[in-house]
Amino acid sequence: MSALTLHTVERDSFFTRLDFRSKLALMAAITVVAFVWESAMLGGLLALALALTCLAAGVKFGYLRTVITLLLPFAAFMILMQGFLGADLVRARLDREILTPLFTFPASWALIGGGMMTCEGVLYALNVVFKTLTMILVLPLGIFTTDVNAMVIGMVKMRVPYNIAFIFSSTLRFFPLLFEEIQTIIEAQRLRGLAFETMGPLKRLRVYAKIAVPLILGALVKSQMLDIVLQSKAFTGSPERTYLHETRLGAADYGVIAGAGLFFIAATTAYIGWGVGRFGKW
Repeated sequence: MSALTLHTVERDSFFTRLDFRSKLALMAAITVVAFVWESAMLGGLLALALALTCLAAGVKFGYLRTVITLLLPFAAFMILMQGFLGADLVRARLDREILTPLFTFPASWALIGGGMMTCEGVLYALNVVFKTLTMILVLPLGIFTTDVNAMVIGMVKMRVPYNIAFIFSSTLRFFPLLFEEIQTIIEAQRLRGLAFETMGPLKRLRVYAKIAVPLILGALVKSQMLDIVLQSKAFTGSPERTYLHETRLGAADYGVIAGAGLFFIAATTAYIGWGVGRFGKW
C-alpha cells in the first residue's frame, strides 16, 4: 500500500469493536493531557504508549514510520531553535536565570561565537515534539479503526447535526480518491519518460507542484458530480432517517469512557496538586 493512501486497519482488534463515541472520549482525554503536560519525559512516555497502542490496534508500522520520518525535520528545527534561541522563554517558565549548558561555541567563531545550547531548551523542544507526535498518533487510533458509516451514526447519536457528520464522512471518503488521482498522474508522467528517481529534491518538488493543477481540476469535477448525485436523490440532511447498521455502547465502551475520564482527572489533579507534568519538575 502506498504511503499516499488513507490507511485503515486490516484485522480485528479491541479498538475495532469499540463504538466511535468511546474512542472520541479516549482521544479527547489523551489530547488534552498531552497539551497540558510540559514534561518531556512524561510526554515521551505518552507518545510511546500511544504508538504501541496503535500497533496493537492494527495500524501498520509503515504508517508510524512515515509519520515519525516526516516529523524529524520539525524536531531538529525545534531543538536547534529552542536549544540556542529559547533561553529567555525557558527562564520565564522556570523563573530562574541560570540554565544548564550542553555546549558553547568558541567566542572566536563568526556569527555563532559564544552561542550556548541549554539542556532546558532542548527539553522544552522535545516536549513540543512529543505533543505534536501524540496529537498526530491519536487520530489513527480512532479514525483508522472505525468504519466511516459507524462514525456517522456515532456522531449523530452524540447530537452532532447530520449535515456536519455527512461532510465529515464525505471528506474521509474523498481523500482516497485524491490519493489515487495523484498516483495516476505520477504514473502517467512516468510513462512519458519522467524519471523521478534521478531527480534532485528541488526539481522533484517543481514536478509535484505541477501535479496540483490537474489534481485540483479533478477534485472540482468530482465535487460537482457529488453535488448532482445528492440533488438527484433529494438529499436534505435530515437526521430522521434509517440506518443500515446500528451502534450501541457496550460494557467495553463504558469501561473505555470511564478509564479516559479517570485518566484525565488523575492527570489534572496531579498536575495542579503536585506539579506532575510541569516543565522543569518532572
